[in-house]
Amino acid sequence: MNAQPSLIVEVADGVAQLTLNRPDVGNAIDLPLARALLEAATRCAADASIRCVVLTGAGRLFCAGGDVAMMRAAGGDLPAVLNELIGTLHAAVVGLAHSAKPLVTLVNGPAAGAGLSLAILGDIVLSARSAHYTPAYGAIGLTADGGLSWLLPRLVGMRRAQDILLTNRRVKAEEAEAIGLVTRVVDDAALADEGRALASRMADGPVAALGAVRELLYESFESDFHGQLDREQRSMTIAADAEAKEGLAAFFGKRPPNFRGE
Repeated sequence: MNAQPSLIVEVADGVAQLTLNRPDVGNAIDLPLARALLEAATRCAADASIRCVVLTGAGRLFCAGGDVAMMRAAGGDLPAVLNELIGTLHAAVVGLAHSAKPLVTLVNGPAAGAGLSLAILGDIVLSARSAHYTPAYGAIGLTADGGLSWLLPRLVGMRRAQDILLTNRRVKAEEAEAIGLVTRVVDDAALADEGRALASRMADGPVAALGAVRELLYESFESDFHGQLDREQRSMTIAADAEAKEGLAAFFGKRPPNFRGE
């Protein structure tokens, strides 16, 4: 009998769903899973038929973070083991963050450590009501990874980020929504359906323009106002020679736009 893959990749109707699939260990991230995420991120970025990416978890947890059993087994080699694991995971995170395809995360359960980083990486983050969010690093004497120290203060502010990271405080779903950590909370039973509807709607949208907006938003934190205005001008000019033609034709033709070109 073949072992189940640690990451399930399903592509249908322009949407790639990536499901973390180590439910017996809370979808903890080991090197094979990190490599699978990197491979999937690379595929999603390169495949023109994929217009939206969804990331979720199998089982009760979204992701428990790094595989602590693997860390314990590493013994004195832990620094080298973590260096390879985190380097691979970070390459996957960069691929997902800077792809031209929008990213939706469906947080089906608790997220901790690097699982928290992956959970909040989405452009749209739908959280199951049963989910909660914990940094977890401090409990085992480690520091943040997966982009958490960059994303968290930008989403919730420096003071809240300091509180959450330094005290290892668990954030429940309702608070996560209130402070902007997630986009919105939905009932557990409705998460998959709402996620599918959202991903389908985004896949039907002007994906090249959405990808450009993703980049503009990331760049805005490193740019001054005038520099960002220049970026917006260049981006708009490029968009005007692509999907905007269909958008304008549909607007004046009083019909829905067909950005898929099908």
